[in-house]
Amino acid sequence: MPLYEFHCLDCDTQFEELVFSQTELPSCPHCSSPKTEKLISRPCRNKNSSSGADIPSMPAQSSSGGCAGCSGGSCATCGH
Repeated sequence: MPLYEFHCLDCDTQFEELVFSQTELPSCPHCSSPKTEKLISRPCRNKNSSSGADIPSMPAQSSSGGCAGCSGGSCATCGH
């Protein structure tokens, strides 16, 4: 079950949502508007990898203050 990032076109809020289909667009949890769009995530790359493989580096920060994996709890990965 993928977790996607969305943007509300009415109140400009960014949020994450667990969705079950690739075409599903959830309503905004802040203003309840159905006018949302799925955001395209940028891949992370560690350019200093000794093996030559692309390894994810620090996760992207979400709008809730933590990384995409912890959402702002006590996280050893991002330090939030």
